[in-house]
Amino acid sequence: MYDAPSYAPPSEPAYRTMTLDDVVVKGFMVLGALVVAAGAAWYLKVSIPVAVGAALVALVLGLIASFKQSTNPALILGYAVFEGVFLGAISSVMESYFPGIVLQAVIGTMMAFAGVLAVHTLRIIRVTPKLVRYVIAASVAALGLILVNLVASFFVSGGLGLRTDSLLGWGFSALMILLGCFFLLLDFDAIEQGVKQGAPAKFAWQAVFGLTLSLVWIYLEVLRLLSFFQGDD
Repeated sequence: MYDAPSYAPPSEPAYRTMTLDDVVVKGFMVLGALVVAAGAAWYLKVSIPVAVGAALVALVLGLIASFKQSTNPALILGYAVFEGVFLGAISSVMESYFPGIVLQAVIGTMMAFAGVLAVHTLRIIRVTPKLVRYVIAASVAALGLILVNLVASFFVSGGLGLRTDSLLGWGFSALMILLGCFFLLLDFDAIEQGVKQGAPAKFAWQAVFGLTLSLVWIYLEVLRLLSFFQGDD
C-alpha cells in the first residue's frame, strides 16, 4: 500500500517579523527626534557654522546607515537629531527672511507625503525593477549636476544656474521635488514588501530611515522653491 508523503508544517521564523505598527512606532520616534532637535535649534538660535557642522555629522551617519543597511537605533536616531539641528537652524534663517515660508514648506511636504501614499495605495504607479533603476540613475545624475554646479560657481556667479532664482533654477528644484517623491514611493514599496515577506522587525528602523531621508530631501527642496516666489514686501 502506498503511503502518502508526510510534510512537516512550516517552521516559525526564529525572529519576530516586521509589522506596519513597527514602522509607525519607530517613525514617530525618529521623526519626533528630528522635530524636537529642529525646534531646539530654532529656539536656541543655533548659528550657521554649528548647523553646518551638524549637517556634516548627519551626512556621515546617514552614509554609514545607508551603505551598511544598518538597523542600529542609536545610529538612526543620532542621524535624526543632527539633521534636525541643521533643519531647525536653516528654517529659522529662512523664516527671518521670508515670514511664513516654513509653515508653507511643512504643508507642502505633508501634501507630497499624502499624495505619494495615495498613488502607492491606489497602484497608480507600480514599483518595478526598471523604475528603481531609473530613479537611482536620475538621482546620481542630479547629484552629479549639483556637484558640477557647485564647482562652476567658484568661477562663474551662480554656476550653471541650477540653484538660482531663474526659470532653470525653478525647473531644477521642481524636478528635485519630483525625484524625492519617487524615492518616497520606493520607501512605501519597501515597507510593504518587508511586511509581506516577513522581514525581521528590526528592519523597520532602516525603513523609517529611508522615509526620513526622502522627507528631508522634499522639505529642503520645497523650502528652496518657495523662496524664489516670496515677495519683497
